[in-house]
Amino acid sequence: MSAADMKAAEPPVPGLRQPGERPAPGPADGVSVPGVATPSSTGSTPSPAGAGIRGKRNAGALLPYLLIAPAFVAIAAVFVWPLIKTVIMSFQDVGRRELWTGDPAPWVGFEQFTNILGDGEFWDVVWRTLLFMVACVVATMGIGLFLAQAMQRMTNWVRLALTGALVAAWSLPLLVATSIFRWFADSDYGVVNMVLTKYLGLDFRGHNWWLDPKQGFLMIGAVVVWGAIPFVAITLYAALTQVPKELEEAAALDGAGAAGVFRYVTWPVIKPVFQMVATLSVIWDFNVFGQVFLMRGNKPEPEYNLLGLYSYEKAFESNSFSQGAAISLITVLLLSGVAVYYLRQLLKIGEVE
Repeated sequence: MSAADMKAAEPPVPGLRQPGERPAPGPADGVSVPGVATPSSTGSTPSPAGAGIRGKRNAGALLPYLLIAPAFVAIAAVFVWPLIKTVIMSFQDVGRRELWTGDPAPWVGFEQFTNILGDGEFWDVVWRTLLFMVACVVATMGIGLFLAQAMQRMTNWVRLALTGALVAAWSLPLLVATSIFRWFADSDYGVVNMVLTKYLGLDFRGHNWWLDPKQGFLMIGAVVVWGAIPFVAITLYAALTQVPKELEEAAALDGAGAAGVFRYVTWPVIKPVFQMVATLSVIWDFNVFGQVFLMRGNKPEPEYNLLGLYSYEKAFESNSFSQGAAISLITVLLLSGVAVYYLRQLLKIGEVE
């Protein structure tokens, strides 16, 4: 008997297909096979145990939303509803009578916005606010970056002491800070006049810093910058600690100076954080209110008006609440581009991380 005849005489091995043989029908072809469950035999109705597990999963998925629901309600009550009321008031003519009696105010459409945008005083306030904001942001970011770099070169105990002083200055109430700076700028007993006269040889005895708005805004800007520097310095120092030391050392060995190391190694690492902090400073300094209001004894002169003060004056001193609401909305629109840029930076940092 030949080898081919012996191979043909062997029984087929179960589970193996012979060449040219079609696969056997199974559950996928609708043919029932003993011991194998088919879709038609099992059906599509889930078992009670499976339904219970699915219900628990759905409840677990809803749990995070239930936990943050109180926060959403609080935000809606504190921010969303007042914003809606402000928008409604800006299209009405709300006076003292409508505010106290609750009588419906007449609708005037875009009249409030037309009057405001056509007022030259409003645009003077806008430009004054922009200049003040730019000066404060530049000074804050420059001094904050300088302190952050200096903290890298300090010993541990000196850095700890400086950090504690920055946090203490940051946590100081605004009323206390403005009172201190008002004493600094006092014409008779002010520290600034004493230092300029006694140590620099300048004649500033009895000098009144508030007669000239430029000098007055210099003192107000000092309060704003002094209160913002701690946040900027500590945040930028945290960013500087993320710069790889080996890259800075390699750049220095390649002949790069201090400016070159900062430009090509340090700056690309801290740039996203610097942009975010600068954007926040723009938003905060554009809405300065308390510093000016308190430094001028709760009665700021018209030449010290910024947008926040201008809106307050129109609403509460002129009793034109609708004009105050319209100015607030215009301020929000002016800052919307900055807010969008800030959110984009947040998203970019999230993608990098």
